[in-house]
Amino acid sequence: MRMLSIVIPTYNESKNVGRLLGQLSAALEGIPCEFIFVDDSTDDTPQVITGLMQEYSSVRLEHRTTEKGLSSAVLKGFQMAGGDYLAVMDADLQHPPKVLRTMYEVMEDGGYDICIPSRFIPGGSDGGLNLYRKTVSGVARYIGKIMLPCLRRLSDPTSGLFMFKRQVIAAGGMKPIGWKIMVEVLAMGNYETVVEIPYAFQDRDLGESKLSMKVTLEYLQQLAGLLSRATKRKSASVIRLSTSQIKDIEVKKNWNGQERRDR
Repeated sequence: MRMLSIVIPTYNESKNVGRLLGQLSAALEGIPCEFIFVDDSTDDTPQVITGLMQEYSSVRLEHRTTEKGLSSAVLKGFQMAGGDYLAVMDADLQHPPKVLRTMYEVMEDGGYDICIPSRFIPGGSDGGLNLYRKTVSGVARYIGKIMLPCLRRLSDPTSGLFMFKRQVIAAGGMKPIGWKIMVEVLAMGNYETVVEIPYAFQDRDLGESKLSMKVTLEYLQQLAGLLSRATKRKSASVIRLSTSQIKDIEVKKNWNGQERRDR
């Protein structure tokens, strides 16, 4: 089985990281994986993660004190990662941990280069966002589609949750700023197929949203920079799977996994 590296940037998420790890470990049981926290916190989040490392041997931590920013944190996580697949998710549990297993199984089954869970295809939902965040997210999404052709066929191109093969970013060239690292991967990466699957964005129970005017302006600056830097390549194929198709894959993968365990 291919190894999965999950990069989780954290900033003052001490109340969520333990719950997140517990749910991820349960969801990904049987899949070789590592959890890479790149932390810029000013609270006790790094101490909490350090304590969790005694319980979870697959956890790695990079606590930064001289550098800040979500995108640079994710790039640092990519550099640390040893997996065949790399994934990015938030630490606030609004990205449901159980969807990581579905993403992995879909990637394994179809051989896709990138998997993006979408809130905006049948079976998906953005119910975890309030009206203000829905508005900001929608405006960001459509501005991105207008400015970058590589985003136009995707239903949820500004998500913070995605998974891809390591070779997608092997050529480097990424210089992301702000909060939308996936936009940089889509614009600068080397890939041929993207698969979208539905998922429901969850409510935040603990902690505070990091959305601000500053990160919104950084996103616009990122798009402007990508206009001249974006990779010139053929358009990727975009495949959208229904909930019934995903269920068939999950049943098949779980049966095969049980067969391997029985042997």
